[in-house]
Amino acid sequence: MQQFLSTTQETEHFGAGLYRSITPPCIVFLRGDLGAGKTTLVRGFLHAAGYSGTVKSPTYNLVEEYELPGRTIYHFDLYRLKDPEELEYLGINDYFEQNSICFIEWPDQGKGYLPAADIEIYLTVRPGGRLAETVYYCGKSQNH
Repeated sequence: MQQFLSTTQETEHFGAGLYRSITPPCIVFLRGDLGAGKTTLVRGFLHAAGYSGTVKSPTYNLVEEYELPGRTIYHFDLYRLKDPEELEYLGINDYFEQNSICFIEWPDQGKGYLPAADIEIYLTVRPGGRLAETVYYCGKSQNH
């Protein structure tokens, strides 16, 4: 499924739509170049979920945690990960619990240590905005 997003607000609205359509547990891989709108999309999701605080990219922390009623949202940014094995030291598997939704930016950086995605979203910068392409997987047979 493809959708053209011409503004930051449309990207946040797209994220809000995800909130209404997915339930935990869920792993979402976010793919796109720097500045493609990955964190903006997560911000829209979190605001739709009722989170009113600041949503920042976890570039330096690797993960930001958001506790919401009935679920926990984890936002990973693996861009600066030097070795996928670092995820094991982070206790990565503990994040993929029953009531969590995990957004993972730059999932290729964690190849071999991440479970398969339930959803992959590709954000591609285009003149006048960005193109969002969403791929839904049935089950977790895809190996990352």
